[in-house]
Amino acid sequence: MKKVLQGNEAIARGAWEAGVTVACAYPGTPSSEILQELAAYKEVTTQWAPNEKVAVEVASGAALAGARAMACMKHVGLNVASDPFMTLAYTGIKGGFVIVVADDPNVHSSQNEQDSRNWARFAKVPMLEPADAAECKEFTKIAFDISEQFDTPVLLKGETRVSHSDSIVELGERKASKVALGLDRKDAPKYVMVPANVRVRRKIIEERMRKLEAYADGFSGNVMEINDSGVGVITAGAAYMYTKEVFPRYSYLKLGMVWPLPKKLLADFFKQVKKVIIVEELDPFLETEVKALGYKIFHGKDVVPTMYELSPEIVEKALSGKSYHAPKIRVAPDDLPRRPPNMCPGCSHRALFYSLKKLGAFVFGDIGCYTLASAPPLQALHSCVCMGASIGQAYGAGKALGKEGLGKICAVIGDSTFLHGGIAPVMDTVHHPRQQDDRHDGSPGARGHRLYPGRRAREYGRLREARPRPRRQARPQGRSLQREEHHEDDKRGDGSRRGFRHHHQKRALHAPQEGEEEVPPSLLHHRCRDVPRLQGLPGAGLSRHQLGRSRRHHKKQQEEKRNSLYQQDPVPRLRPLRAGL
Repeated sequence: MKKVLQGNEAIARGAWEAGVTVACAYPGTPSSEILQELAAYKEVTTQWAPNEKVAVEVASGAALAGARAMACMKHVGLNVASDPFMTLAYTGIKGGFVIVVADDPNVHSSQNEQDSRNWARFAKVPMLEPADAAECKEFTKIAFDISEQFDTPVLLKGETRVSHSDSIVELGERKASKVALGLDRKDAPKYVMVPANVRVRRKIIEERMRKLEAYADGFSGNVMEINDSGVGVITAGAAYMYTKEVFPRYSYLKLGMVWPLPKKLLADFFKQVKKVIIVEELDPFLETEVKALGYKIFHGKDVVPTMYELSPEIVEKALSGKSYHAPKIRVAPDDLPRRPPNMCPGCSHRALFYSLKKLGAFVFGDIGCYTLASAPPLQALHSCVCMGASIGQAYGAGKALGKEGLGKICAVIGDSTFLHGGIAPVMDTVHHPRQQDDRHDGSPGARGHRLYPGRRAREYGRLREARPRPRRQARPQGRSLQREEHHEDDKRGDGSRRGFRHHHQKRALHAPQEGEEEVPPSLLHHRCRDVPRLQGLPGAGLSRHQLGRSRRHHKKQQEEKRNSLYQQDPVPRLRPLRAGL
């Protein structure tokens, strides 16, 4: 059965036919539709992850358990997922594991333009690059076979035009993976990446790459088309479609596997043509590798642009040189009415950015639709780098400006972006300037006992007194859930110092004894001197108002104590950030 499918639809179909059971992704153009299409197949468990790193970790966990799994993201998402991705190249997998990464040439909806082929060379993993929807489906299925055959993650490269273009696709049936599900503790040396195991796996990677090079020479997606022996073109992906359209008589070596390169096939191609031209989008990836093999090329990035996306017109102009004749323009682009993107009518963000503009604040923005506030008429957003950067950058600017920055700096971040990459900078911002607690919670031994935000350490970023305070003994686990009748260090004598915390324990701690009536939960939040079973609790006999007043008094005492022992933080706080803006 044949059907017209979009490139991303075809990838989803190929994953289903390959027997994928787990798929995770973080939405980002031009890759978002893949998981949406996969969700329609009942046999596949799909989920959006908080970020691309988590998506790769979840999918790779499923692959280690023997299932075929896939993670999908756009090009900048692989930057976020690079930590687990690079190490998974060492550990290998059990079930097939494919990472789909979709590039965005010409930056239609991204914060930068990058070539994801460099990740394949960097991590020493194979990469396939389809040129149309039909290849999207077939290459996806092949990628899972390669993954299991060579014990490696496989990258499947998409890009805007391939992901969002339609073509005829031959549909097939679903085939379940032959790998048995299960985890084996004996595989620990393979998956535990401590230095001794890493050295062993490093040798395996090089052996695997040699086997993949031999596989690439016979890969069905690497196709040689000999027509005119005078000129041959080495190309891949969408660039092949553009060049083939304007120069159909040239000879072609179309690479479906762009890493590793088929060395024998390249040698054969250079023997059959006189002049070789390399046409590729963005970086001179193929050109660099071909030249490194000792071959001379006639043209490459000396005429083909190194930035933005290609098109038939751009390729024809680059390769034709002075003989190029531009097609007749029916309507000049400058004559068309301009409709720049803007915030939706009635958007609640408009009032916020209008107010920030009136206040004259420098606004650090983040990834999301609110970046449109940088456009007229608002023009109230002044920085946007990556997901989560707004908070950290605003805090850093406050550190640099000191008192001059008070009331002039603001960070804005969306809810999804906050979960993606904003939590860590919030922890950092809240941790550094705060008056430290009197508790000493330890430090991570694996990091040389360095301080980190979760520790709430009193000495971070400031000098300690010459006489260090004694370390308090850590409370045993579960101690806070125990019912304490009396405290020797209770200075007030009425139990109110600790009573507020224990007054609101779980109802299970106040379960009625034999012969007693059950105490309604409302009584636990009010006066309890008349309840015999609760009279012995710390804080018994105090009203909610009295308990709150006692707690505020204790907090004030602790604040005065800290101020007397430690120097004040010389760096002014970013109050808007502390307030959660």
